[in-house]
Amino acid sequence: MSFTDDIRRSVKASRGYRSCQVPNSGPIVAIVDDDTAVGNAIEVLMRSIGLVAQAFSSGEQFLRSPELSRTGCLVVDFDMPRMNGLDLHNRLSRLGKAIPTVLITAYPSDDIRARALQAGIICYLPKPFDESDLLNCIQTALDRAKGNRGAP
Repeated sequence: MSFTDDIRRSVKASRGYRSCQVPNSGPIVAIVDDDTAVGNAIEVLMRSIGLVAQAFSSGEQFLRSPELSRTGCLVVDFDMPRMNGLDLHNRLSRLGKAIPTVLITAYPSDDIRARALQAGIICYLPKPFDESDLLNCIQTALDRAKGNRGAP
């Protein structure tokens, strides 16, 4: 059983769930995936372990979000319409927003992996992936973000 299958099942059980208002403290884990079920499921997983998270259905929606400045980790799907996950990461870098990023993809390739790692992506995870692999990548990203911001 894969992580994606598990999260799809948990989202079906909570169909209609969408992000609640995000509290105004601490960094958030932003999830950008055009597959709403996957984005919501990862958001639910993050919240279940005590992290603040918010799902977005496109890179453009995330870029317009007031939560952009609070994002400590970005989990983004590679294959999305209009702006793929690597393009979003690169755009954020050009804007001076160095957000540690985890790139997920259902269509892995050595070329995309090499480009992602060269661009500074923290983790590259082909779907389906294990929940523990995703959590390890997110912890690494949040640790890096905390180091960049200075520990409180």
